[in-house]
Amino acid sequence: MPRIRQADVDEVKARTNIADIVGERVALKSAGVGSLKGLCPFHDEKSPSFHVRPQVGYYHCFGCGESGDVYSFLREMDHVSFTEAVERLAGRIGYTLHYEDGGAAPETSGRSRLYAANTAAAEFFRSQLLSPDAEAARRFLGERGFDAGAAAHFGVGFAPRGWDGMLKALSAQGFTREELTTAGLVSTGQRGVYDRFRGRLVWPIRDVSGQTIGFGARKLFDDDQGPKYLNTPETPIYKKAQVLYGLDLAKRDISRGDPRRVVVVEGYTDVMACHLAGLTTAIATCGTAFGTEHIKVLRRVMGDDNASGEVVFTFDGDEAGQKAALRAFTEDDRFNAQTFVAVAPDGLDPCDLRLQRGDAAVRGLMDAKVPMFEFALDRKLAGFDLSTVEGRVGALRAAAPIVAEIRDRLLRPGYERVLARRLGMDPTEVHGEVERAARGGGQPASPRPEQHAQAETGGAPGIAAVTLASLPRTPDMAVERDALMGALQYGHQVDQALLSRALGSPFRTPGLDAVREAVAAASDRTRPGWVTDAVNAVREPYRSLAGELLMTPFPARDEEGALASATDLARRLILRSLEHEKQELLGAVQRVPADSDGGRALRMRLRDLDVERQRFVES
Repeated sequence: MPRIRQADVDEVKARTNIADIVGERVALKSAGVGSLKGLCPFHDEKSPSFHVRPQVGYYHCFGCGESGDVYSFLREMDHVSFTEAVERLAGRIGYTLHYEDGGAAPETSGRSRLYAANTAAAEFFRSQLLSPDAEAARRFLGERGFDAGAAAHFGVGFAPRGWDGMLKALSAQGFTREELTTAGLVSTGQRGVYDRFRGRLVWPIRDVSGQTIGFGARKLFDDDQGPKYLNTPETPIYKKAQVLYGLDLAKRDISRGDPRRVVVVEGYTDVMACHLAGLTTAIATCGTAFGTEHIKVLRRVMGDDNASGEVVFTFDGDEAGQKAALRAFTEDDRFNAQTFVAVAPDGLDPCDLRLQRGDAAVRGLMDAKVPMFEFALDRKLAGFDLSTVEGRVGALRAAAPIVAEIRDRLLRPGYERVLARRLGMDPTEVHGEVERAARGGGQPASPRPEQHAQAETGGAPGIAAVTLASLPRTPDMAVERDALMGALQYGHQVDQALLSRALGSPFRTPGLDAVREAVAAASDRTRPGWVTDAVNAVREPYRSLAGELLMTPFPARDEEGALASATDLARRLILRSLEHEKQELLGAVQRVPADSDGGRALRMRLRDLDVERQRFVES
């Protein structure tokens, strides 16, 4: 594949705000001057250690050590090549790339082609919704309260009943049958290659950045022998365990809400109904149960680092819906946010509730929510006759493991009392049964502190990483550390001659000196992306230290103060170097005859040093 010109690579990076790209997947909040932080997308964590510095276009996780620029972020998150990452961002900002052979942009392969194929398919389905053959699809939407505007907002389309309508349309656009098969858009059988979705209402499924990665399709005709809902199969870009329908539309309101709330519903029409009714943080899984991977995605989007958020499950009131809620309950301890269940009156799902009782009734579901644990207890107790001793004892034995699952030692006693009231039993008896359930469940012991630290950092035992915390606590180290932070974070704004001179002399702290060498060697510190190259150029085992220096919040009130402080630190390094040279010269003067040429030269240099030093002190 032809290489993109380096000037274009740099220009696309310069025009792209890394915070916008990261912010599509991670809820970011201020972490000091010029820095943002959120939950790391590369490892599971409860408190945010992932920092983004938009001004220098860099991210770094203090927990697992992952770091890089906007291209490396896309490559890690979406598993695309470097060229595909550049092309994707260029397309996002409307920038025309040039390639080293002078030719036009090549037809890319791999994942980029899969994204393109799905995007083309979504457009084809949307156009077909207006065709005469789509009357059944339009009627289905209308009967559920969705007009043309709603269909357009969610990108709903129609797959024609023929065998190869989409196949022909996308083939005419240059997509190969192999690409369409890999994208899950066509299937192969005795009839050859044919459309996977036929005669169905189609919803595009998008990732958190808004790119179409697959489809969900609902059958409309009685002669369709397939399942009621048919989804895209697993593909290189579509992993159903990680996909949440509607998250691309809901993410902004989720991250900005007070409290931050996610509403989890069961289907595509439920998401549509909730959004149109005003619950714009509704999302749904795509043909699979809500699981741990979905939780990880939501936690990052929510910024789920404390208990102030809410996750509300609005499942159907039928048996299947209750089982779905209980499955979700088993993953409850993975959220920091409070978890609730809201079941509509008469067991209506949000779509039917909106249709029968209006938008206000859908919004009112949030007033009817109950804590997840209470819901789970009530469902468990419903199977027992609590009017008999045997029924109460059986109910206690069935419900005790639910309370035993509560890891929060402050919450568990409260739910023991709730269970005791539900059963009309002595709280002491309930407590004893819960404790027995906890011991019998084989609860894993809490990890030792050193094990926890190892898991958070992703480090291997016995390997000591060079970090800021491991550096010696000396005055020299503090000056060198702060000066490097200023150089890395504001080096593009500091006077370049001043900075080059400040970094021209070796540092007294070995790890910091390794970072200094790489920053000093940077040929153009005003070029976008220079800092990423400098960090990557730091020799091991000090590269992670460089990432920490770049991402640690610089001690200043604002950008102006940070620039002034970085400049002052550069001057302090120069003064320190001048003072060191003066002390060396004073020692040399003692060893050389005063009236010799060498002695006179040393005294002249000492005089020049004093003049230069005084100029720096007064400036």
